[in-house]
Amino acid sequence: MALDLFAGIPVTDYAAALPWYEQFFGGQPSFLPNDIEAVWEVAENRYIYIVQEPERAGNALVLSFVDDLDDRVAEIARRGIEPARRETYDGGVTKVTYRDAEGNEISFGGVPG
Repeated sequence: MALDLFAGIPVTDYAAALPWYEQFFGGQPSFLPNDIEAVWEVAENRYIYIVQEPERAGNALVLSFVDDLDDRVAEIARRGIEPARRETYDGGVTKVTYRDAEGNEISFGGVPG
């Protein structure tokens, strides 16, 4: 069974939000469906997109588990974005959370290497 996953992040102002997300993801969107949406493919058939929806902005929660947590966090830091929070849970699982200017959260979980 194939599975394509799209996780949406509503923003107030698409044009203002786009540069932060390009910096966060390390490049331009994979595709632009229209004038108020940008989509990044973060893994095969798995996508995160921003969309201008002011009435819903600031409430997104996106979490991905990765096998390269330390490398990913370091790469994002090299692009000038630091986590808002880092938590370690029983069993050694760590969750690293980033927030855009509106409070939307993008988190990565995994076991630090």
